[in-house]
Amino acid sequence: MNYFSSDFRLGILGGGQLGKMLLYETRKYDIQTLVLDPNDEAPCKIACNQFFKGDLMDFDTVYNFGKKVDLLTFEIEHVNVDALEKLEQENIKVFPSSKTLRVIQNKARQKLFYSDNNIPTAPFLRFSFTDEISHSIQNGNLSLPFVWKSAQFGYDGQGVKIIKTLSDLESLPNIECIAEELVPFKNELAVIVARNPDGNVITYPVIEMEFHPTANQVEYVICPARIDREVAKKAQSTALKVSDALGHVGLLAVEMFQTKDDEIIVNEVAPRPHNSGHYSIEASYTNQFEQHIRAILNLPLGSTASKVGGIMVNLVGSEGYSGDVVYENIEEIMRIDGVTPHIYGKRETRPFRKMGHVTIVNEELAEARKIAQEVKNLIKVISK
Repeated sequence: MNYFSSDFRLGILGGGQLGKMLLYETRKYDIQTLVLDPNDEAPCKIACNQFFKGDLMDFDTVYNFGKKVDLLTFEIEHVNVDALEKLEQENIKVFPSSKTLRVIQNKARQKLFYSDNNIPTAPFLRFSFTDEISHSIQNGNLSLPFVWKSAQFGYDGQGVKIIKTLSDLESLPNIECIAEELVPFKNELAVIVARNPDGNVITYPVIEMEFHPTANQVEYVICPARIDREVAKKAQSTALKVSDALGHVGLLAVEMFQTKDDEIIVNEVAPRPHNSGHYSIEASYTNQFEQHIRAILNLPLGSTASKVGGIMVNLVGSEGYSGDVVYENIEEIMRIDGVTPHIYGKRETRPFRKMGHVTIVNEELAEARKIAQEVKNLIKVISK
């Protein structure tokens, strides 16, 4: 099929910043795009060929949107999987597939998948409701502390809490969840894997993530990760094992822990472009968004090598500010060599909302990290 400057229509479920950055690449290749999102002011709206407002979890809305396109992809996991499955039955291509998304969409199902496929992950227990956990603790089946995770609809640190005492359970919603053993780790790592329908597979270098201590959000992404070469090989091998087991098409971001003993265990995965790959826009020969487009269209996969060391700083809403957004000192950071801001197009800020990111590139990774700290200290996401 001729995708370029043709009648081919690519549908994207979700109109957030990931979709907006995907559209940079589709516009480069002149590929027609249709986007569905519940927010009439979604960042994607300004860059796609056609925008549709609608509920991503509603069967009819997703199904009817899918019938308008030749191939369907998504930038967020919270979509109606039954509609995707129905579209596939009617020969609409959906990448990643409904089967892949059905496994990943529910964290309990995702963890069971790891166990069934001998993929190393932290020990866990599944609960139909949160209020069952206290009985499990009292019966000696579960020990404090542990990590509570909602089975569905968690994102950006939401739906995750470290439970140190029984009283910590009181504020949690009474929903399907998992209780995961608290893993002592050295580093949080990630590997992005790209796979096309022909089965060609390629990985990006291992990246290292530094998290905000209270928001449980990534603050810095560092590529390449500052780890031993053997640990990096083990991380990439583990990511490939997950990719092979899922048989996904498109991108798969595999988040992992490097334990105190230098073992690698899988935390969770995302079947789409991911926060951990934003550095690639400036630092890689093929950025993650172009790679996703190449993969789902079954085009040759691009080089994942880095041209230069890259660090990404997340721009999130400052605590105590809500309303029309102001990026304080953005001109100051733009005066620094190798610094590129990416603003997502969200008009309203609130505490810890992802509003943009900044990429820092430098031939010396240590210098890039130093500049990243300077950027983080300078720029503030506040409101009028």
